[in-house]
Amino acid sequence: MGNSSPIRVGEIDPLTGKLAKHGQEIHEGILYAIEQANSTGGAAGRKFELLSRDDQSQPEVAINQAEDLIYREQVAGLVGGYVDSLVGPISELAAKHQVPYVASASLQQGLTLGRHNPYFFRVAHLQGVVEPLCSFLIQELKPDRVAVLYASTPGSTEFGQQVRSCLLDAAIEIPIFEKFRPGSPDFSAFLLKIRRSRVDVLISGGFFADHLILVRQMKEQKIPLRAYIGPWGIAYPSFLEAMGEAAHGLFGMCAWNPGIAVAGADKQSRAFVEGFTARFGKTPNTTTMHGYTSAKALIEAIRRVLESGKELTGDNICRALRSLDLLLPMEHLQFDLKGDPKHYQQVVVQVQKGEMVTVYPADRKTGEIAQPSSE
Repeated sequence: MGNSSPIRVGEIDPLTGKLAKHGQEIHEGILYAIEQANSTGGAAGRKFELLSRDDQSQPEVAINQAEDLIYREQVAGLVGGYVDSLVGPISELAAKHQVPYVASASLQQGLTLGRHNPYFFRVAHLQGVVEPLCSFLIQELKPDRVAVLYASTPGSTEFGQQVRSCLLDAAIEIPIFEKFRPGSPDFSAFLLKIRRSRVDVLISGGFFADHLILVRQMKEQKIPLRAYIGPWGIAYPSFLEAMGEAAHGLFGMCAWNPGIAVAGADKQSRAFVEGFTARFGKTPNTTTMHGYTSAKALIEAIRRVLESGKELTGDNICRALRSLDLLLPMEHLQFDLKGDPKHYQQVVVQVQKGEMVTVYPADRKTGEIAQPSSE
């Protein structure tokens, strides 16, 4: 290949299947980052070429698509991924073939804890969700009895276990700790247990569609709760739209949203929202930003390798990734030796009159906690 040949970047995301909504959002964030890089000249005079593949929300398809990108397309690196049952198999294949993989949405600690995969990086991790959530519960809500519901995915299972551990350490009772399959159509039996157990806070580790069903049934049955918290799936304009007034008072979490950026990146965040909206005709959300952030990391690492005159190998790109120090709208991005982001930290938001208000931590809050509606 000559020096002017395009730099091939492979993306694997659930573009169809049960996870397609978030997979599409990640894809658009990655695509925007690639187009943005190409509009400013690419890297060392070479443009980026994005090769997108659909894993159909299935691990075995994810493996096949990764093999195709690595063997046949000979990509310089991989990005994308939503949920660890899809990310994990790709990370192992990337390690086997020494291809850097920057995952967009990966939380499972087992992918980096106690294992050494120098080719795997990610822009999110579970501690950035669990730590602020537990601090918020203990310092602000101070509940007596908490129910923890978690999805049967690797990341959500770990989330449930870690939340239980930190609440028990704080002497908070957990009368209900229950697993469910994502996409469950009915939570009536679970809500009956909630009522009988006199729980005041429900933490739900489900996803967008699960919250829609659970919250609607909770409202229909008039379950008395002080707080409903869903780290994944609530802090989305589309969720607020779908739920209407029933969303008032619910708590969610996010690492970024329009108007919610890390210190020092407000201007960059506004520019991203404007540019993305002009390109796609819709407002970006937190999942879009995870895709964008992962692609920005890989793009910047490739640029540094080429501009230093080194060969574009997996090892050289990984060395560049490990030395990154980028201020991006979602986080100050630096990777530790395991490939985890050093500074990834989510905030707690509450839905108030159709808007997302940051209520925790104190240094980033944009408003006070409102009482949820009793209806």
